[in-house]
Amino acid sequence: MVLAPVAADRATLQRRVVRTLVTAQVLGGVGMAAGIAVGALLAEELSGSEALAGVGTTAQVLGTALITIPVARATAARGRRLGLRLGLSLAFVGAGVVLVASVMGSFPLFVVGMFLFGGGTTANNQARYAAADLAEPTRRGRDLSIVVWATTIGSVAGPNLIGPGTEVAKALGLPELSGTFVFSLVGFGLAWLVIDRLLRPDPLLTARQLDDAARDEQRGAQPGAPARVVDDSAAGAVADAPNHDGSMRRGITIVRARPQAMQAMLVMALGHLVMVGVMVMTPIHMKHGDAELQVIGFVISVHILGMFALSPLVGMAVDRWGGEWVATTGGVVLTVAALLASRSHVGWSGLLLVALFLLGVGWSCTLVSGSTLLTAAVATDERPASQGVADVVMGLMGALGGAVAGFVVGFYGYGVLSGAAAVVGVLIIVLGLARGVRPPAPTS
Repeated sequence: MVLAPVAADRATLQRRVVRTLVTAQVLGGVGMAAGIAVGALLAEELSGSEALAGVGTTAQVLGTALITIPVARATAARGRRLGLRLGLSLAFVGAGVVLVASVMGSFPLFVVGMFLFGGGTTANNQARYAAADLAEPTRRGRDLSIVVWATTIGSVAGPNLIGPGTEVAKALGLPELSGTFVFSLVGFGLAWLVIDRLLRPDPLLTARQLDDAARDEQRGAQPGAPARVVDDSAAGAVADAPNHDGSMRRGITIVRARPQAMQAMLVMALGHLVMVGVMVMTPIHMKHGDAELQVIGFVISVHILGMFALSPLVGMAVDRWGGEWVATTGGVVLTVAALLASRSHVGWSGLLLVALFLLGVGWSCTLVSGSTLLTAAVATDERPASQGVADVVMGLMGALGGAVAGFVVGFYGYGVLSGAAAVVGVLIIVLGLARGVRPPAPTS
C-alpha cells in the first residue's frame, strides 16, 4: 500500500499509533504475565527437579531473544505490523504447545513451548520502539513509556489468573497449573487482531516516507548534490540513503560505531539480567516457606506493577533530564532491591514484597532510558537492525540470569543470588555515570 504522509499529519498519526499499541499491549500483557507467573512452578512439576525450575522461564527469555532476529528482519523489510504479528503468532503457538506438554507430562515439549511463548515478549518489547518511530524528539521518552505502561493492566491481571486458571483447568480436564495458559492463548490472539486491523498506516514505513521527503527537499535545495546526513541525537537522524537491512550483522555494526547506542544496549541488558535473575526464583523462594499460589501470584503482580505502572513518569524524566541520569537511577534502585531481597526470609514477607516492587521500578528505568537513548542515537533506517540486536543481547542476558539463578539457589540459596544481582546493579550505576554529564534535553 502506498502512503502519502505529510509532516503536518505526524502528530495525528502518532496519537493513532500509540492508541493501537496501548490496546495490543494490554491484551498481550495478559498472555505474557499469565505464563510467567506459573512457568517456574510448572517446570518443577514436569521435571521433578527444583534445580530445573528456572529452565522454563529461561527458555522463554531465550526465545524472546532469538525470535527477535526474524522479527527485526521482517520489520526492516515490511514494517512494524508484520514484525509484531510474527512475534504474537509464535507466542500463540507456544502457549498451545505448553498446554499439550502439560497434558502429556513432557518436560522437553514444555521447554519448546516456552521458547515459542517468548515471541509474546518479543512483540511487547518491539511495540515500544514502534511508539517512537513518529514521536517528536522532546516527547520520545513519554510516548515510548506510555506503551510500556499499557502492559501494566494485563501484566498485573495475569498472575492473579492463577486461581481462576485452576478452575479453567478443572473444567477442561487439564493439569492444574496449565490453566493460565488458556488465558495466554486468548490474550495473544486478540492482540494479533488489534495489530493486524488497526496499526495502519505502519509507523516505521511512514517515518521512512518522511525521511524520503527530507532527502528530496535537500536535493531540491542543491540540485545534483547528495543528500546531507542529519546526525543529531537530540533531533533524530536521516540516513543518506535508504537501507532496509534488518540483519544482526548490520545491527552490531551500527551499535559498535555509536557509543551512545552501545551504552543504551548495555544498560538494558544488565538491567534485564538483574530483574530476571531475581524474579524467576522468587516463586521458588516463597514456596520453600509454604506460601500459597495466590500469595505468590500477588507478589509477582506487585513486581510487574513496579515494572510498568510508573513508566510514564520514567519517560518524562528521560525527556527532562536525559537518559543517562535515569539509567543511573535505575542502577541504584536495582541494587537496593537486590540487597533487600537477599535479606528476606523464605516464604511470604513484606520485605520481599518491597524488594520485588523496587526490582520492577529499577528495570523500568533501565528499559525506558536505554530504549530512548538507542532510538535517538540512530537514523530511522538503522532502527530495526540496532533495536533488534539490542533486544537480542538483552534477552540473552536475561536467559543467562534465569539459567544460572536456578543452580545458584539450588546450591547456595536465594540470598547469594540476590547479592550477586546487587553487584550487577552497581555496574549499571557506573555505566550511567560514565556519560551522565550531558545537559538536560529540551522540554518543549
